[in-house]
Amino acid sequence: MNFMEQLFNLKNKVVAVTGANGQLGNTICRAFRETGSKVIGIDLNIDNNRVDGVEYFKANITKKDELSDVFIKIIKKYKAFDILINNAGVSTFEPFEVRPEEKIDWVMDVNIKGSFFCIQSYVNLFDEFKLNSGSIINIASIYGMISPDFRIYTDCDRKNSEIYGATKAGVLQLTKYFAVHLADRNIRVNAISPGGIFNPGNPQGEDFVKNYSFRCPMKRMAKEEEIIGALIYLASDAASYTTGSNMIIDGGMSCW
Repeated sequence: MNFMEQLFNLKNKVVAVTGANGQLGNTICRAFRETGSKVIGIDLNIDNNRVDGVEYFKANITKKDELSDVFIKIIKKYKAFDILINNAGVSTFEPFEVRPEEKIDWVMDVNIKGSFFCIQSYVNLFDEFKLNSGSIINIASIYGMISPDFRIYTDCDRKNSEIYGATKAGVLQLTKYFAVHLADRNIRVNAISPGGIFNPGNPQGEDFVKNYSFRCPMKRMAKEEEIIGALIYLASDAASYTTGSNMIIDGGMSCW
């Protein structure tokens, strides 16, 4: 194995992905499976959109006990838990003037509390089972840093919500906090902030795609696989001195 292969080698690494059966989660599972990693998918729905060779567990990340049970099973089976990818996330789309409290609670619970529980459970078991090193990668969003341009939503009701952006900003702060507090344990914590990702299975409105592309310096939305390179880097030894970072993959959208 040459130097570059060794830097990016993820063979037999144990990788857990939350929100594993969503659009991006499915792509992440496929990508890490192709690196030779042992991939575990965690989701509330584990019956659809499966990837061959991936082991699935049903769990609600807002329930700490469910999460800990799954993480313990992973460590006991594989004797390792190298990489945790906090990909699960939700949003809500009704106008903020009529947004009900239960929708706010739902987004907060999944995006913030769920991410925190994943990190908390991972670290506690990391200590209990005396693991040597780890990498946590949180999937945030450019809307944790900028506000959406509502002029582009001419034929799309899925308007990005203020509560989604607030929670993704919170994910970025969790990343910074834990990067500092887990460095002594040899656990790296980083984030990735994607821009708008085109969904070929459930396409956004034609005008929305056109308007978004006009606003983006690279003149298009992202493809889901364009997020993978950053994930592979952050998970690998190539990023051994990278922690607390936020990798923005948005075609330049946030540069305006």
